[in-house]
Amino acid sequence: MALQIYKSGQGRYARIGTAAGVALVVLILCYYAMVVLERHLPSTDVWSFKLYIQYGAPTLLGVGLVLLAAWLLNKPNFVDFLIATESEMKKVSWSNRAELLGSTTVVIVTVFLMAFIIWLVDMAFLAFLTKVLHLW
Repeated sequence: MALQIYKSGQGRYARIGTAAGVALVVLILCYYAMVVLERHLPSTDVWSFKLYIQYGAPTLLGVGLVLLAAWLLNKPNFVDFLIATESEMKKVSWSNRAELLGSTTVVIVTVFLMAFIIWLVDMAFLAFLTKVLHLW
């Protein structure tokens, strides 16, 4: 049975991005597995056995996860979703640099202003409750 890519001409960038993200996650998981095995495997006189386990198990895990990801990235439902996502992203009107800087400035100023207002209200409640509790 030959490997055939479902709708190979469509959703190219969405597939590449998804595959890159999956590859990054697989590499991080394999590195984590290698570090955990290095810390928890007992030291033996036969040091090569420990190395086989320490590097072989994460390699098998990585190969298995890559095969699973390749299978999932070729399922018709998932591929159709990626194709639809890419076509919707082409319809988005992206902001230019000036709009982006203006919007970011408004958000940052608003966040600081709200933080200052909340701090003022907190100080007012603190002063009020301190007076009330001292009177009691």
